[in-house]
Amino acid sequence: MKNLGNLFFKYRSYIPVPFLLVMLVFMQPTFLSIVIGFIIAASGESIRLWSVSFAGSETRTTSGVGGTYLVTQGPYSMVRNPLYIGNIMIYIGLGIMSFALFPYLQIFALLFFIFQYYCIILAEEDFLQSKFKQEFTEYKNSVNRFIPWKNNLNDNIKSALTYDIKKGFKSERRSLQAFIISSAIIITYYLIITFVIKS
Repeated sequence: MKNLGNLFFKYRSYIPVPFLLVMLVFMQPTFLSIVIGFIIAASGESIRLWSVSFAGSETRTTSGVGGTYLVTQGPYSMVRNPLYIGNIMIYIGLGIMSFALFPYLQIFALLFFIFQYYCIILAEEDFLQSKFKQEFTEYKNSVNRFIPWKNNLNDNIKSALTYDIKKGFKSERRSLQAFIISSAIIITYYLIITFVIKS
């Protein structure tokens, strides 16, 4: 599982592409699917932006699982993997917006990405345990992997990183562009089908 996690980590930016292509080929958006899906996807993007405003550009590495700091602030004080939760929300939100092969594509994507990120997390936790030892053990025992919860972390495991929204936007630029372009394609297609072809 950890070896698979390392493989998934290396190619995680490209793995969603086949899902995106299927979604675009088979999309049948409705006004309601666009509204609901956009809210879910935008919420996921907001979680990502909040997370990278603490974690910084290290989240963009593809050389392998690693990290300079154990980030425990902001969303990381409530759940250990906010970026992956944000990603899943974006993928599912866009899938709902497109209404492509609904609900089969969305359910398959949800299960696949949960499995993918579970494997990645196993590899990451192995690295973090090796590097940060007792500090990570305390963090792991205080904060859930996937279920957000308000936690009172001990001062000795609180990271001293600064929240920097400008660096967050800089680091998140590619994800924001992909989210905006994908949403725009779906919305444009809906408008053309609704107001041009059917009129």
